[in-house]
Amino acid sequence: MFCSGMYEERYGVRNGLMYAIVETGGKQYRVEHGSLVQVESLPGDVGGTVELSQVRLLHGDQGIVVGQPLVKGAKVTAEIVDQGRTRSIIVFKKQRRKNYRRTKGHRQGFTRLRITGIETA
Repeated sequence: MFCSGMYEERYGVRNGLMYAIVETGGKQYRVEHGSLVQVESLPGDVGGTVELSQVRLLHGDQGIVVGQPLVKGAKVTAEIVDQGRTRSIIVFKKQRRKNYRRTKGHRQGFTRLRITGIETA
C-alpha cells in the first residue's frame, strides 16, 4: 500500500531518506541507516550482527509501504554496539497496619544497535 505525499509534507520527511519502523521486544522503533537504537535485550555478542525481519513500515524510493501487518521481504540489519542493563528501579510493596513491607530492585537488560542496512523486497 502506498501513501500520498501529504505525510511527507506534514511530518517533514526529507526526500531520499530511507527509514523503517521495526518491531522487537514488543515495541516499535523508527530506524534509519547509521542510527543508534536501544532495544530490549537480544542474544549476541558485542560486534555481532542482528537481523530484524519484523518490518512494519518502509519509506524509500518507492514512497511509503505499509505492511499488513508486515512488509514482505523487507529486513533491517544492525550491529550490536553494547549489551548492558538500565539503572535500577525500586519496587516497594506495603500493606498498612500489617507490618508488611518489601523492597526489591529491578534492572532491565538492553541491547544498543547501530543500523547498518535496510533492505526491501
